[in-house]
Amino acid sequence: MQKTSGFKQLFYQHYESLCITAYRYVQDRQSAEDVVQDVFIKLWSQRSKLSDVDNLEAYMRRSTVNASLNYLKKHSRMQYTDDDESLDRVSSGPPADSSDAEHKTAMVRNAIQSLPERCRLIFTMSRYDGLSYQEIADNLDLSIKTVENQVSKALKVLRESLKSLKT
Repeated sequence: MQKTSGFKQLFYQHYESLCITAYRYVQDRQSAEDVVQDVFIKLWSQRSKLSDVDNLEAYMRRSTVNASLNYLKKHSRMQYTDDDESLDRVSSGPPADSSDAEHKTAMVRNAIQSLPERCRLIFTMSRYDGLSYQEIADNLDLSIKTVENQVSKALKVLRESLKSLKT
């Protein structure tokens, strides 16, 4: 019973912040909650292995980011075919004044989604999750130099693909 109450405490302590992290990727509250619930189910089923984890909070955050990216990969085709109005708005050129910000946001989101998976993960951890290069390196078992190179690569690709927004 002690483990169950400890798990409940862990759930209540981290659920909302993990939902916020997942939401940054999946852009849908219900989907973000589903992703986080799946992360907690996986944590519970692998609880015997968690004693090897040094930083449980970082492990849960990383698990949530990975689960969110997997969700996006699985649902990416549906995202573009299910929302015809949004797709038409993005593909029909610059929209009217009222939806200009929405158009630019969609272009930025699409440009970020087009980054290679590891590059996108590192970029979003840096820019959206607010993690330092050292924290990212520690979470992903990479060198700081690799993190710096990936962020630099992401910024270069994003600048190139978003040139048209500089008007």
